[in-house]
Amino acid sequence: MDMNRAFALPERISREDLFGNPVTTAAQVSPDGTRLAYLRPDEGVLNVWVRTLGAHDDRVVTRDRLRGIRSYMWAMDNRSILYVQDIGGDENWHLWSADLETGGIRDLTPYPGAQASIVAASHEYPHTLIVSLNNRDPQLHDGYRLDLPTGELTLEIVNPGDVVGWYADRSLRIRGAMAATEDGGFEFRVRDADTEDAPFRTVVRWPAEEEGHVLGFTRDGRSVLMTSSIGSNTSELRLMDLTTMAETTLAADEIVDVGDVMIHPIERNVQAVGFVRHRMEWTILDDAIRNDMQLLRDAHEGEASVVSRDTADRIWIVLYVSDVAPASYYLYRRYAGTLEFLFTTRPALEKADLAPMHGVTIRSRDGLDLYSYLTLPVGIEPRNLPLVLNVHGGPWARDVWGYDAEAQWLANRGFACLQVNFRGSEGFGKRFLHAGDREWGAKMHEDLLDAVDWAVAQGYADPARVAIYGGSYGGYAALVGAAFTPDVFACAVDIVGPSSLRTLIASIPPYWEPLRRMFTNRIGDPDTEPEFLDARSPLYKADAIRCPLLIAQGANDPRVKQAESEQIVAALRERGTPVEYMLFEDEGHGFARPENRLRFYEKAEAFLAECLMAGADPDGAA
Repeated sequence: MDMNRAFALPERISREDLFGNPVTTAAQVSPDGTRLAYLRPDEGVLNVWVRTLGAHDDRVVTRDRLRGIRSYMWAMDNRSILYVQDIGGDENWHLWSADLETGGIRDLTPYPGAQASIVAASHEYPHTLIVSLNNRDPQLHDGYRLDLPTGELTLEIVNPGDVVGWYADRSLRIRGAMAATEDGGFEFRVRDADTEDAPFRTVVRWPAEEEGHVLGFTRDGRSVLMTSSIGSNTSELRLMDLTTMAETTLAADEIVDVGDVMIHPIERNVQAVGFVRHRMEWTILDDAIRNDMQLLRDAHEGEASVVSRDTADRIWIVLYVSDVAPASYYLYRRYAGTLEFLFTTRPALEKADLAPMHGVTIRSRDGLDLYSYLTLPVGIEPRNLPLVLNVHGGPWARDVWGYDAEAQWLANRGFACLQVNFRGSEGFGKRFLHAGDREWGAKMHEDLLDAVDWAVAQGYADPARVAIYGGSYGGYAALVGAAFTPDVFACAVDIVGPSSLRTLIASIPPYWEPLRRMFTNRIGDPDTEPEFLDARSPLYKADAIRCPLLIAQGANDPRVKQAESEQIVAALRERGTPVEYMLFEDEGHGFARPENRLRFYEKAEAFLAECLMAGADPDGAA
């Protein structure tokens, strides 16, 4: 049976176009505004390329041949590209540099098993970085000064045992520390800049029921920018004076937390703040960019965001995101008011008939508003469709509007895709976030069930053809759906999801150890309440699972260990319950290599078609 002819779906989009490497992505302008860097495959693997603005001298400057580079930045010296890479998904990120003049590539943190990240860089000290590194103790990241020309690392500050993040001022002096507290909250400490050994003092404390995050120091070093929910349900953008401790609210929304924040690269003042209910809405705080932001809004469809700027603030790289088009990058010459197209990430999708993502608000059974997204197949009546409930990971994260490869894949194959920001998701205020505390497999799952009921009541979904699908927490949710509510779901797909909350918490990575109390507050404590955690764990209700399952796991996953998947696979196979298991030996928490992604999605597509579209041909074109 030909699904396209039978259901009048648009032309099938290949899995390669959806899930293979992007053609070009992640554009960044050099600090001096003369060159452009971007990611593009080289020998089939994503690497960093560089070209001179206005020229056609594109050249690849990195030589990764395994997992591909996904995160990089320009060094302030304008001659080095900095990037991080792990081995096989183990998340022990090493910091590398590629010298554009010599062609040399160096591992700047060559410590086996250690994890590095960049804390700060400054145009005033272009040859220096502040980095975080846990080579002394795998549980704790210390602060180091890195000399780029020589690669010399100098220990600046030793972690006292509770610090989970360091902050530096414009002089690249480590003056701030975010620390985890014994109650599962956080506190921010600062020290004065005038003496080398000044002690740290606590300037703000967020108990476990509050939310807060520090964005950094102001240019003069006398204040910090932060988000905070103290005195408010939602996290507001605030400026704290470090002398008086006075806080000034710069921007806030009564429904959602602060989203994106646009900060001047040199002056460090806030220029715009984004808030996301269903779509991003910008609040402009700096009149100097008001006309620029209006020009960008008017020039192109979709949501515009500034993702890179030169230090003179004359050139911006602008990213446009749409639900029915691949992401596109533009070069905005601010001094001239001109916008120049650079590239789209996936040109093959430009002419594809992509499905709109509809923002919908679903009311939970106890009265919460669940901001969600529904993507329906194009070309067929949106009635009585097979539905895939696609559950986001985290769970302290959220789904957002825009191009979503999985949503497009599912809609193109004839499935409705529903993505729900259930309680415990971030971005909707502290009451909504903490309504998910100790509700894994309980009220968080009920929100998902309420969303399925809504889709059925609206006539979109066939209640006999509903799948639950997700990765990480979403994988756990898929297992919960199959085990706790076996009559609701026709099948389940679990990607790197935990099957036992007790063993999940017991095996967290060592560098998450300072956050253990936060985990036990929000999930449960395996030391004092193992029975509670077991009652919320699909592993111990495996005998209730009746629907087919597909489980996929990375062998090197440091967050959700291989054992999480294998213990439930073993329990199901012992009972004769159908389960397909895919183990990727060279992956971690998710699938970075395109050949692995394509193998997984091929299997998942056939699995979903067999479960939800009996008699249809799941293969067609790849």
